[in-house]
Amino acid sequence: MSITQYILKSDHIFCSDEQGIINGYIIIQNNKIQSVENGPIPSSLQENYPIYDLSGKTILPGFFDAHTFFTGWSLRHIGIDLSTANTETEVIEILKSQYTMQDSLFGHGISDNFTVPSPERLEELFPNCRLVIFSISGDHFWINKTAINHYGFDLTADCNEVFWKLLDEVLKDKSFIKPLFKKYTSMLNSRGITSVKEIGFDQFSGFQDILSELESKNELNLRVHFMSQPVSSNADFEYAKRMMAEFNSEFIRFSGFNRMTDGSISQGNGLLKYPYENQTYNCKLNIDWNLIQDEVLEADRLGTRFSLNAQGDGAVAKAVDIFSLCEKDHNGKLVNRHAITEAEFSDPVDLKRMADLGIICEYYPQIQSITSYDDKVGMIKKMIGMERGKNYWNRRKMKDYGVPLCCGTDLPLVIDNIPESIYYSVTGLFPEGGLPFNQENCLTPVEVLESWTSGGAYDFYREKDLGSITVGKLADLTVIDGDILHTDPIDCRELEVFMTIVNGRIVFQK
Repeated sequence: MSITQYILKSDHIFCSDEQGIINGYIIIQNNKIQSVENGPIPSSLQENYPIYDLSGKTILPGFFDAHTFFTGWSLRHIGIDLSTANTETEVIEILKSQYTMQDSLFGHGISDNFTVPSPERLEELFPNCRLVIFSISGDHFWINKTAINHYGFDLTADCNEVFWKLLDEVLKDKSFIKPLFKKYTSMLNSRGITSVKEIGFDQFSGFQDILSELESKNELNLRVHFMSQPVSSNADFEYAKRMMAEFNSEFIRFSGFNRMTDGSISQGNGLLKYPYENQTYNCKLNIDWNLIQDEVLEADRLGTRFSLNAQGDGAVAKAVDIFSLCEKDHNGKLVNRHAITEAEFSDPVDLKRMADLGIICEYYPQIQSITSYDDKVGMIKKMIGMERGKNYWNRRKMKDYGVPLCCGTDLPLVIDNIPESIYYSVTGLFPEGGLPFNQENCLTPVEVLESWTSGGAYDFYREKDLGSITVGKLADLTVIDGDILHTDPIDCRELEVFMTIVNGRIVFQK
């Protein structure tokens, strides 16, 4: 018989609401928070409830990741596991042992350090077979000419978008994708994640039906708010209407549209207000801002939302311009909760405009984990100069102006690690330590945790039932195996998730 009521006790309960941080206990009744109290547990309750003594650990609301791609993560698991190969030659030998003139041959797990053979060479070795092999990180891939022609790969585009036709094929293979999604959910639960904004290309290949199936069997341990990212065609508003009508449960909701605008500043693809350092161009990309504006305004009329991924200060400004045309309430705030994702390099003038309009920023608190001080600062110095670089990752100004903040990872770019996110977002340090970068732009530990919890709930339209440890809300909770609020941020990377609770059920325990 499953336990439907129990008590969590701790001297560090981060409520993320008006109660702040308390030393006490939480009563869970079925899937809701029945009581939140300061002080010791009365003897009468001790006799009637199972108690989890979590003293010395921190209990927090469940974490929200506002920008995830299960689709991108799935590509790292397709086909043959090639992680045992030590050389490029061994990869070829393993593939040859599996090659029987079939239509396709997929694989994953090869070293990112391997030299990538040309599509022509791979075609010679595996003719008339769609060969697609991914590295461990997913950043490198081996493909032959047949695969390029069949899937229409545009090798100049963003990696995930390159493979949208392949992803459509993979997502429709239920025997593969359903158990893989369960593995993905378990991985996220082990990191304290209880809700995600999951981005699927176009109509998500019908993956929402698999989510419904899992929910109906009580097998969905992650609240999924899915978005449509137009790739093969423009935004599909008829699809949006159907999804808005069909998916509005406690576990599955349609959350609007996501679009890339500009690209990486390091490649000159981020749109800047002024030209790149010692260059005459502001952006190498040709961005169709008229199309983006038309789509955002139509989504706004439908009563749904748009997230625009903008990296350069010019792109951030353009996104704010577009959102400023949307419907507003009597206070001048946007009626629908539109967001700018990342805002890597921004002009404080536009951050103030974001705050005035209520535009959310979905920032990446772990983004520094994928580079080093020398590489990042060297790139900034070369591409935009250190004077402009003062506004890189300017989360402090966002918070001070009142921009609603929440966290994303762009998973699988990075995998959620909330203690690690405090190390980066509070100290301004890179993985190797050493010198901090723009520390004056950093947040406090409490502000980072609020972004992961109550900030995420607001971004997901779930602040009424999630995002804080408040009586009557759904019991989504995460426990960290130490006092994350008072641990030196430099040492936060040593902390781990101890327990995760979704809808009152313990879905992970260390």
